[in-house]
Amino acid sequence: MKNRRLIFGFALLAVALCAQLVLTNSSHAARSGARFTVRIENISNADGQVASDGSKWPFALSPGMFVLNDKNPIFTEGKPAKNGLEAQAEDGNPAGLIASLENMHHAGALHGVYNTPAGAMNPGPIGPGGAYEFSFTATPKTKLYFTTMFGQSNDLFYAPDAAGIALFDGKGNAVSGDITDKLILWDAGTEVNEEVGTGPNQAPRQKMPNTGPAENGVVHRAKDIRFYGKNNELFRVTLIAENGM
Repeated sequence: MKNRRLIFGFALLAVALCAQLVLTNSSHAARSGARFTVRIENISNADGQVASDGSKWPFALSPGMFVLNDKNPIFTEGKPAKNGLEAQAEDGNPAGLIASLENMHHAGALHGVYNTPAGAMNPGPIGPGGAYEFSFTATPKTKLYFTTMFGQSNDLFYAPDAAGIALFDGKGNAVSGDITDKLILWDAGTEVNEEVGTGPNQAPRQKMPNTGPAENGVVHRAKDIRFYGKNNELFRVTLIAENGM
């Protein structure tokens, strides 16, 4: 009987130690971070969008950039665009935004560019059926911000609002799911708007970058654009959490 009690006691101790090890490893994973992948898919109608004159044009998203931070370093709603946002919103060029982060000494591992469609060899926009993917490692309390241009516009872009996109839940667990509705269509306020898909000063038709009458406005929600709030008809964004690192 004594031996049985001793064996039973050792078994309980082993179970307790294993449980503690699992908790320790989970806690360590939460502290050290998790790996994420974001996939942006253009699911718009392959037949194109219809302009007021009856012509059709393809919905497209431009190369963009992402940044991990506790607040939005890209823009402030109601303030003029700065730090390279104009080039991103007008020409689909994220280089200026990245340069501004580097000038702020923002850690290189916490920001980056995505510019090459999945399965492609060279950078470019994504039309119907195309997709971008980018990956990063993040820790709890870090938020995700990213931008991409509404390609057939003068200065419209998609990005989260000031709250950003949470990557962990309240218990520090990495989250996954559809985050399409977290993106808002913004007007950078840098160039006068023309009808989307038809304007001569829009990226697909302009003679060179940074052309078109200046607006001298502020960044605001593009509620006057007919595609505002219609994300689910145009694209899908999925956040995928991998195992804790």
